[in-house]
Amino acid sequence: MQIAILYSRIRKDEKLLLGELRERGHEVTKIDVRKERFGLESTTANVADLDLVVDRCLSTSRSLYATKFLDSYGVPVVNSPETGDICADKAKNSLALAEAEVPTPATEVAFTKEAAMEAIEAFGYPCVLKPVVGSWGRLMAKIDTRNAAEAILEHKETLGHYEHKVFYIQEFVDKPGRDIRVLAVDGEPVAAMTRSSDHWLTNAAKGGETKSFDLDDRALDLVERASDAVGGGMLGVDLMEVGGTGSGEYTVHEVNHTVEFKALDSATDVDVPAKVVDWLEAKAAAAADGEGVTV
Repeated sequence: MQIAILYSRIRKDEKLLLGELRERGHEVTKIDVRKERFGLESTTANVADLDLVVDRCLSTSRSLYATKFLDSYGVPVVNSPETGDICADKAKNSLALAEAEVPTPATEVAFTKEAAMEAIEAFGYPCVLKPVVGSWGRLMAKIDTRNAAEAILEHKETLGHYEHKVFYIQEFVDKPGRDIRVLAVDGEPVAAMTRSSDHWLTNAAKGGETKSFDLDDRALDLVERASDAVGGGMLGVDLMEVGGTGSGEYTVHEVNHTVEFKALDSATDVDVPAKVVDWLEAKAAAAADGEGVTV
């Protein structure tokens, strides 16, 4: 298999993936998007005869544009630019989940400080204010009082980027000190873990403690439906338990399209890179048979 990794920085996740691909004898090309140019008909990157390109760009904007151009050249890409576009934007993500009737936290979007304050007051305290684009729990705020809301909204309104003027507000879900990250390929779970912390943000990137998690039937169903809602692919599906640990009820708060898996690989007995490469081999074979890459 001739496969390319589209990247802007090689992290441990990419090293694990590259190691597994090379161990199996696949020919691997690394495409650094910082050094390439993408035209309407061709690119400076060597994409001739590739069976598959795997998007691992750290930058959301580079990921979305580069995959769109590659797709336009007829190069099979995972994940697709359509999936990336939905997952990269929290508002689009929430809409896709809601339209698929996947349980997800109540959400409102406002475009002025005044309208955002009305939404916050309607939710009550605490509630959560998030950037529409972002990862690793950055720039997220749990709002406990009106004074805090006024200060945060004023700061966001004065920031230069237009995305800060899209106020994405959610109900606060009183999860049991943890959430659940599932790595899934086309809706099929590879592995799952909990991320626990005394802080309300439990992301592994924020220092959350990770532990393997066994998915029950309800969680399995939601992972599959959430994956389908955003177009499928290699995804990180994040769930929160509603009603306490072991309640068997969940809400899906996010689906991630350039999912990191190093923490998951360490937290579980599953050989995550091997499972991912199994899936990539299947996608490349499907593309070679003319079935396309629907991800």
